[in-house]
Amino acid sequence: MGAVLVTGAFDDLGIRHVRLLHECSRVGDVVVGLWSDAAVSAATGALPKFRFAERRYLLESLKFVSRVVPVENHREPEWPPEAKALNVVAVGCDLGARSAESAAARAVADSLHVELRGFGDRDLEGFPEIPVSSPDPSRRRVVVTGCFDWMHSGHVRFFEEASGHGELYVVVGHDANVRLLKGEGHPRFSQYHRRYMAGSIQRVHQALVSTGSGWMDAEPEIALTGAQIYAVNEDGDKPEKREFCRTHGLEYLVLKRMPAPGLPRRSSTDLRGF
Repeated sequence: MGAVLVTGAFDDLGIRHVRLLHECSRVGDVVVGLWSDAAVSAATGALPKFRFAERRYLLESLKFVSRVVPVENHREPEWPPEAKALNVVAVGCDLGARSAESAAARAVADSLHVELRGFGDRDLEGFPEIPVSSPDPSRRRVVVTGCFDWMHSGHVRFFEEASGHGELYVVVGHDANVRLLKGEGHPRFSQYHRRYMAGSIQRVHQALVSTGSGWMDAEPEIALTGAQIYAVNEDGDKPEKREFCRTHGLEYLVLKRMPAPGLPRRSSTDLRGF
């Protein structure tokens, strides 16, 4: 199986980007030619919403991406030797993206003398199951819970830190309970969307949807996973969670909400409408 090269800005990484990368990973190892901030500006006339370091961090966190290669000139990219040596298939996609991205994909395919394969709406529909390996009996199991409405670098950093304590299970709140806790207008994305996005992160062993209610809506899933550690960030520290862990013999771990080095602090609330 060869390698698949996908080029573009990947600004404001969303479900369509991730679904594309997932489908590409079925064809071969995915190499992303990620446009620099200057390349995005040259193609679109504006700087990206998210700077290069954050876009790269998010892409490299995905289970479907093997490597990210910076692209300084989207019109005539100069690929490093290791990229030129790959058996590359350049992939075009119908994402409603700016025409510059489609034109750049065609130019790359022509320059590398490889096929340009397109993925359209039907190819990217739904939220396919992400394979889950058997639990590692040598590791403790860690559970985290939350809405995870807009997958961002802060979520990824939280997953990284939590997974450092054991095999990580993410339980996303079901839609009705998120509305109960946060009010109308929440969540922005469905429980299936949010589960898929969380499950696409490398550090996440498995993502589930809660079936309970209130702050402990994930109680049935915690029992199902056999978790020994319940990790929360400072914003998610609740008396109900502390009491649950005390009465059920789980370690309660509160992590400081800190961004990855060099990246800005992010929250879903702040990003609504960003």
